[in-house]
Amino acid sequence: MSFTLAIVGRPNVGKSTLFNRLVGKRLALVDDQPGVTRDLREGEARLGDLRFTVIDTAGLEEATDDSLQGRMRRLTERAVDMADVCLFMIDARAGVLPSDEVFADILRRRSAHVILAANKAEGAAADAGVLEAYGLGLGEPIRLSAEHGEGLAELLAVLMPIADEYARREAENAPETDVDVDEEGDEAEGPRVPTREKPLQVAVVGRPNAGKSTLINALIGEEKMLTGPEAGITRDAISTQFDWEGLPTRIWDTAGMRKKAKVQEKLERLSVSDALRAVKFAEVVVVLLDVEIPFEQQDLRIADLAEREGRAVVVAVNKWDLEGEKQDKLRELKEEFARLLPQLKGAPLVTVSARTGRGLDRLRGAVIRAHEVWNRRVPTAQLNRWLAGMVEAHPPPAPGGKRIKLRYMTQVKTRPPGFVAMCSHPEKLPDSYRRYLINGLREDFDMPGTPIRLTLRSQADKNPYKGKKKSTPSRLRKHLGKKPHSD
Repeated sequence: MSFTLAIVGRPNVGKSTLFNRLVGKRLALVDDQPGVTRDLREGEARLGDLRFTVIDTAGLEEATDDSLQGRMRRLTERAVDMADVCLFMIDARAGVLPSDEVFADILRRRSAHVILAANKAEGAAADAGVLEAYGLGLGEPIRLSAEHGEGLAELLAVLMPIADEYARREAENAPETDVDVDEEGDEAEGPRVPTREKPLQVAVVGRPNAGKSTLINALIGEEKMLTGPEAGITRDAISTQFDWEGLPTRIWDTAGMRKKAKVQEKLERLSVSDALRAVKFAEVVVVLLDVEIPFEQQDLRIADLAEREGRAVVVAVNKWDLEGEKQDKLRELKEEFARLLPQLKGAPLVTVSARTGRGLDRLRGAVIRAHEVWNRRVPTAQLNRWLAGMVEAHPPPAPGGKRIKLRYMTQVKTRPPGFVAMCSHPEKLPDSYRRYLINGLREDFDMPGTPIRLTLRSQADKNPYKGKKKSTPSRLRKHLGKKPHSD
């Protein structure tokens, strides 16, 4: 049974740096300014031969009210209660501060296993801080340098007995299984356990304060993401795996994306970059709008970004419980959607209330539908019968008197659907006719809203000998060069 390790400590002691090193990836944002991490981030850690789950937490603050710092502290305390082991980090160069003593006392009461680590301990400048750490009453501190990877062997040595304890518990609690043996002595085959599907990858994106974190908390059924009235609370792209009414799903909560001109701070640029990576990893992107100010210019840019990345898109309008004239507003939203986002024509538009939970079943149905369309494949024979009908109904133009012939079409990929059409003079086919074909594919093969990629190629592109000079084979050339035999 794998154990869970929570890394806790004051802001800016190097928790996220150690988290990234343990998981072997740069998952958590790291910056010199304190308080970068606000949400809980989980990862699969590897230390030597040891495998375990590690949780990166927000910096422990002394605030206990409903302020942002107070809510961050409560989220971290929740991680402490969830974890099997707590790694309490201090800054060896700064030494032990009064807040470290307060938090050490809290951890002694709330956690069965507390490991003390003095980070940034490389060099003689950290010696005094390491000695002070003994006074916290948490045993001998481990000298660490998360940035340089020093002290990880000592951490492994401390964690191994804990891992052995959890492995022993797993062996003791494992249920006994009876094996049926048939008359010939072979083991009887029991009922097969269905293999678990790969989780559906969903990213929730939108402007700051649209309610992304609140929506995800409502979906997973627990307060895992930090929420509040302040805009821009979420900084990292945090992923969570859960069972969405029988559908294995991994969902990303992302930072709010403002206009590029307004993004000045380095940390916000990193947050937006992290959100863009989440869009690239996702299969379905939920663009979350605020019902009070929907389809702002930035909303359109975000939706267009998801379409250009080739993701399936669902547009969700949040805070629907605040809307009075629902029917009139819904009619207005649909009209604006069709007018402002023609490239997503037919994509699902659903109304939700993350605060009350209304509309979440419709959101699930829209996500499943968008994913199915995104994976749709059209048989080649059916596709070419369709192409012949489209050309007959509206023949392609003949620019400069050169007639363009569309000969053949096939689907070469899904996720999103991609098609290749063989034709003469593909470079002369106008964009309007390409749009005519794409819209026809979307309507006739029931692919609303999904990005469709159409590539035009000429028959000559398939001929590997085009442009090469004809040459006589070497053996024939040698034979022709021989003199005839004389009798």
